[in-house]
Amino acid sequence: MTFGRELLVATRSRHKLRELRELINLSGFQLVSLDEAGVPENPIEEHLEVYDTFEKNARAKATYFQRSTLMPTIADDSGLCVDWLDGGPGVRTKRFAPDEMVERYGRDEANNRYLLERLKGVPEEERGAHYRCAIAYEDGEASFVVEGMVEGRIAAEPSGTGGFGYDPLFVVPEYGKTFGVLPPEVKAELSHRSRAARALAERLREEKLQEHRSS
Repeated sequence: MTFGRELLVATRSRHKLRELRELINLSGFQLVSLDEAGVPENPIEEHLEVYDTFEKNARAKATYFQRSTLMPTIADDSGLCVDWLDGGPGVRTKRFAPDEMVERYGRDEANNRYLLERLKGVPEEERGAHYRCAIAYEDGEASFVVEGMVEGRIAAEPSGTGGFGYDPLFVVPEYGKTFGVLPPEVKAELSHRSRAARALAERLREEKLQEHRSS
């Protein structure tokens, strides 16, 4: 594994980019967006996440953009897994709601409305869920995946305007509030992406130290 100053973040989501930049604070690394790296959008990007696990999807994205740019690259795939839906929407978290609902409400609101429809009448004790995040690293020589998870439940109605995605519905048991209500610093400590990001940072620090010792 060879370390460089720039680390490409393979996402077009400004929300994910902002979160990862806040969470991954590594001396000697600069997180670079696809736009900053001059990577134009390509229709093939819409067909990278075709696998049935977050890990495989994250690896596919990291590998594609690393080969396209020859830059060390990280990519994440994450989503919501609801017990009542047998782990769904899972890898279809982003594209959960029907197209007609997305056209009417926008993607985030449509997904939240559709989830509430699917859970209508389900009692609180059976609304368990968890967020899961996989972050893949690829530099052409070495590759690995780290994961993070946070347990919670789905509320009966949305609460709060913070975060994005399903955050207004995801209740964190320790606080009894949704990620939409909780302050950003609390989410940064507890979220699935923050836990995966910390695992990534620790892994990179270990690898960098080992490389330094062997040089």
